[in-house]
Amino acid sequence: MHTHNLAFIDTETTGLDPENHEIIQIGCILVSQNQDAQGSPVYETVEEFELKVKPEHIEKADAVALRINGYNEADWVFAYTLKEAMQIFSDKTKDAIMVAHNMPFDFAFLLKAFSTTKVVNKLHYHKLDTISIAYAKARKKDDINRFSLRSLCEVFKIENKKAHTALSDCRATFELYKKLMSL
Repeated sequence: MHTHNLAFIDTETTGLDPENHEIIQIGCILVSQNQDAQGSPVYETVEEFELKVKPEHIEKADAVALRINGYNEADWVFAYTLKEAMQIFSDKTKDAIMVAHNMPFDFAFLLKAFSTTKVVNKLHYHKLDTISIAYAKARKKDDINRFSLRSLCEVFKIENKKAHTALSDCRATFELYKKLMSL
């Protein structure tokens, strides 16, 4: 697993149900895993990208979800179709290990999108969830009683200026992962 890139991934969606709602944004930071002379992990960003996806059924969207992630039709005029976005995503994340905050949520939407578009999922089969890592490594810390990305960013003093945009949440998750790995 140490030879595979890590893919810090976040999706923004039109709601919480992958069967009825859609991905409207995919963010990803590809990171190589290396070690320094002392054997400590060194993470190096290989690439960052964000894909806006044009929703096909905006009428099914949850208004609260759209407000939270800042969707407005004008900003999505030149967005990719879901198939185009998934092909780009699949090609760029080939053999990478997915890392996400609340990984089951993002992965459920990605699996649905892969199935719908018939694009091949090229991600490595291992996945990491920073909520699980935080719980395992930091749950006994007195200042941690919630495991949302926002709460953990506050505890670890990680800035997330544009929370609930895919790439910004990826950056925050990457920083959280590094802090958790150093505990």
